[in-house]
Amino acid sequence: MIRKLLVASLLASALPAAMPAFAQVPAGNTAPQPIPFVDTIPDAVDTPYPGTLLLDVDATDTERGIFRVKETIPVAKSGPMALLYPKWLPGAHSPRGEIEKLAGLVIRANGKIVPWTRDPVDVFAFHIDVPAGAKTLVAEFQFISATKGDQGRIVMTPTMVSLEPNLVSLYPAGYYTRQIPIKMTATYPAGWTAAGAVPAKVSGSTYSYDTTNYEILVDSPTLAGKYGKVWPLSPRVDLNVFADSPDQLAAKPEQIDAHKRLVDQAVKTFGAQHYDRYEFLLSITDQLGGIGLEHHRSSENGVRPGYFTDWDTTSAARNLLPHEYTHSWDGKFRRGADLWTPDFRTPMRDSLLWVYEGQTQFWGYVLQARSGLVSKQDTLDGYASILGIYDSAKGREWRPLIDTTNDPVISARKPKGWTSWQRSEDYYNEGLMVWMEVDAMLRQKSGGTKSIDDFARAFFGVRDGDYGELTYTFADVAKTLDGIVPYDWATFLNTRLTETGKPAPINGFAMNGYKLVYGPEQSPYLKQVEKTRGTDVSYSLGMVINKDGVVTSSIWDSPAFKAGLDVGTEIEAVNSEAYSSDRIKAAILAAKGTKEPIRLTVKNNDRFRDITLDYHDGPRYPRLQKVGNGDGGLDRLLMPR
Repeated sequence: MIRKLLVASLLASALPAAMPAFAQVPAGNTAPQPIPFVDTIPDAVDTPYPGTLLLDVDATDTERGIFRVKETIPVAKSGPMALLYPKWLPGAHSPRGEIEKLAGLVIRANGKIVPWTRDPVDVFAFHIDVPAGAKTLVAEFQFISATKGDQGRIVMTPTMVSLEPNLVSLYPAGYYTRQIPIKMTATYPAGWTAAGAVPAKVSGSTYSYDTTNYEILVDSPTLAGKYGKVWPLSPRVDLNVFADSPDQLAAKPEQIDAHKRLVDQAVKTFGAQHYDRYEFLLSITDQLGGIGLEHHRSSENGVRPGYFTDWDTTSAARNLLPHEYTHSWDGKFRRGADLWTPDFRTPMRDSLLWVYEGQTQFWGYVLQARSGLVSKQDTLDGYASILGIYDSAKGREWRPLIDTTNDPVISARKPKGWTSWQRSEDYYNEGLMVWMEVDAMLRQKSGGTKSIDDFARAFFGVRDGDYGELTYTFADVAKTLDGIVPYDWATFLNTRLTETGKPAPINGFAMNGYKLVYGPEQSPYLKQVEKTRGTDVSYSLGMVINKDGVVTSSIWDSPAFKAGLDVGTEIEAVNSEAYSSDRIKAAILAAKGTKEPIRLTVKNNDRFRDITLDYHDGPRYPRLQKVGNGDGGLDRLLMPR
C-alpha cells in the first residue's frame, strides 16, 4: 500500500495564501517535500503457508559465540517475496529483535545466489525476486552472539547455549506465524544435553525437533549445556537446570520439594494448566546472560551461582520462577487484545501490561510464599522494600501508571539517570499494589467470602490444556471483577491507572492487615539484596552505592539529590575517611539528632568536590507492621491452598 505522506503535501498546498508571517518559509530558503514511499511487504493473512520450513542450527562454535544457520524455505511461485527477521518480540513487548547480529546472509535457489535487498524503512525485511522454476530458497547466515555484556545478552558460552529460535531464523511475510509450519534441527557440542518445550529425537549431539508452527517454535527456546540435570516436579512439569560447573547442581531434596509445591500451588490457584508439558529452563551462571522470559510451555530463568548451594541467603533470587511460571496463565494464555499480533512485524500495543505484568508480579510473590519457596517473612520484607521505594518516588507527580506501559517501547530497558522521577516499567510493582488493593476490596465488600483467588480462577482457570491466546480488553477485566463482587471496578481501575499527584497506592496492604513503617534495623532480606545490589541507603540518604563506591541510583528530591549526587558519582571519602559501606552507614547513625552534616568527597570524571548531606534522622529501613489481631487478608492470601 502507498503511505499517506503524499496527502500531507497536498493538504499543505491547499492552505490559504494569507498565512501569518511566523508560519512562512524565510525568503530564499529551500522548502523540500517528503518523497512518498511504497510498502511492498504484504500484511499477514490467516491462511496456511504452502510448505514446511526446515531450520538447521549449528550451535557448536561456543568459543567464538557463533550460531551457523541453514534455512530451507519452500516457495509456491516466482516473483517478489519478503523474508522477515522477528522484530516485535513477545515478552519484550517492544521491537527488540537483534537484527544487528545477523551476518553473512546468502540466499540461493537451485544452487545459484539470489540477490537480496534490505527494506529501506523496515530494516528487518529482506526483499528477493524468486527465480522462475524455483521450489525452495536456501538461506545461510550466522547469528553473532554477544561476547561482552555491552553488546547485548550473551547467549553462548563454552559451557552453555541459550538457543532462541527468533534469533536464528527468517520467516516469509504475508502469513500469520501460526500458519507457517517449521521443523528445527540443532546440533550442540558433543556430550551436551538440551531441554525445551518442543519434543525432539536425539542422535548424538543433534536434536531433531518435531514439526510445529513458527509461532510455537519462537515461543519454545532451548537451553543446552555441558552440565545439566532434570528434576520432575509433576506429571506435566520438569525443572531443567544447567550450570557453569557441576557443583552448582547439588540440590537438596527439600529444595526440589519446594519447587514441586510451587507447581502444585499454582495449579490449585488458577485451576487449569495451559500447556501439555511445561519446562522450567534454569541457568545457574555468571557467564551466560541473565534472563527472565516467559513462554506458554516453558520459561527462561537465569540466576547467579549459589541458587541451591547458598539457599539460606539467596531467597530474593527465588521470586523469578514463580513470576515466570505465572505468565503461562497471565500473559501467554490470557493476553491483552491490543498486545496480541499475528506476526512479529505488527506493532504491539501495551496498554494492559498492568494486568500482564502487574498481576503476574502479584502472584509471583503470593506463590513463592504459598509454596514455601520463600518464607512468609522474607515475602513480607520483599513487599516492604517495594512499598518503601514507591513511598519516596516522585514520578507519580507527573506521569500516570498507564503511561509507563509505553516504557518497553520508549526505553527498551536502557539505563536512566533519575528513574524515580522519569519512571520506568512501574506497571510491575505499582500494578502489584493495585491488585493488592483489589484483593482487599473484594474481601471487605464480600464480608470475607471472596478474594482475588476467585478472579484468578474465573479469568485464568478456563480451557485446561489450551496454550493458544485468549485475548481480553479492559472491559473484560472489570466485568470479571464485577461478577465476583458488584462494584464500579472500571472507575476504580481507571482512577488508579490515570491519576497523578497522589501518593503510591500502598493502602491495599493496610486494608489487608499490614502497614508500612520504618525503623533503624535492616531486615535479613534487605541484607541479602545488598550483596548484589550494593549499599542501599535509599530510604535515608536516597541512593544506592556499589562496591566500588559509585552511585548507581539517586532518588529525586532526596538528600543525595539535593547534594548533587547523581548516577555515576564516585564517593571517595566519608567524613574525611576512605569510603566503605560500613563508614557511610556509621555516618548516618552518627548524624542522627545532631546538627552536623555528613561530609563526602566525591568525584565526577576528573573533578573532585566536597559536599554535605543535611540528614539527621538516622538509619531508616522499611518493614510491614501487623495491624489488629488474628489473621488479616494478607495472612490468608499467603497461606497454602
